[in-house]
Amino acid sequence: MPIDWSPFVDLVKKHQHFLLTTHVRPDPDGLGSQLALADVLEQMGKRVQMVISSTFPPRYAFLDPGRRIARFAAPGDAYRDAQVIVVLDTGTWNQLGDFGAFMKASAAKKAVIDHHLSQDDLGAVRLLDTTSEATGRLVYEAALALGQSLSPWAASCLFAALATDTGWFRHKNTKASTFALAQALTVAGADPNQIYDDIYDQNPVVRLNLLGLILERMRVVENGKVAYSEVRNEDYIRTGAIPSDTEDAVSYTRSITGVEVGLLFLEQPAGGIKVSFRSRSSVDVARIAEQFGGGGHRLASGATLLTTLADAQTRVLDAVRKALPA
Repeated sequence: MPIDWSPFVDLVKKHQHFLLTTHVRPDPDGLGSQLALADVLEQMGKRVQMVISSTFPPRYAFLDPGRRIARFAAPGDAYRDAQVIVVLDTGTWNQLGDFGAFMKASAAKKAVIDHHLSQDDLGAVRLLDTTSEATGRLVYEAALALGQSLSPWAASCLFAALATDTGWFRHKNTKASTFALAQALTVAGADPNQIYDDIYDQNPVVRLNLLGLILERMRVVENGKVAYSEVRNEDYIRTGAIPSDTEDAVSYTRSITGVEVGLLFLEQPAGGIKVSFRSRSSVDVARIAEQFGGGGHRLASGATLLTTLADAQTRVLDAVRKALPA
């Protein structure tokens, strides 16, 4: 359903200082949306700051060569003058990390620009379209609503957002309009070949070594309908990889012939188990993730369980088993 951008346009016109953020463990959709919106707002003469509540993934350093996106640290005194906080690519408190407490206490106006089904009440103007392939599309629409054209840099950031959230135009959320937007972004200056190379063809050896462990541990259960693997904390020491090197690894679990649901269980350095869910088509993994306090999309979701690896696997696999079609 099309978004009425007038409340956001009104916020932008009436305020000068903006603070942008996205979810923890940010991906190109969250980061690219932040950076592109910041570029648009700065074209309008606005002051913009950007933060995230986790480490910036080295894999996506090319999106922010000037290191403008800062790691948020409480109490956040450097951001207290912000008049508007814009949250991009999430609408849930548990995805905001330490920034959540700061945002709750802030007197700033708040807006959420997102395409995920799972939403909390963040006390914000909600600019939500769950039919959108990526939040990057919504930032493109916001720029048009503000009467702004995209710089080549902003177009590149939004192309990275769009392409990655559609699996480089392979996932079921890819539509004819997806290619139309990709064309518009390319015309505006995005370089698809360079963006693909930066994301997918610049793998450090340690990341591939970690992937080898994940593939070695792959297990297929439920008569071939479910595949899962795991990453343990000691694997990072063993391989030299870092947690962000696990991104996209869950896609290998779903790539096996006959598998309906793929899962990747990741021990978290601070405790707990993060679970990434992927579905081929028949199972709504967002509903399963919501059972464990998570959420996301019908075919791609996540959740974090504050328990052991063995217990998380038992509970999640049981929930998936119940959700499989007869």
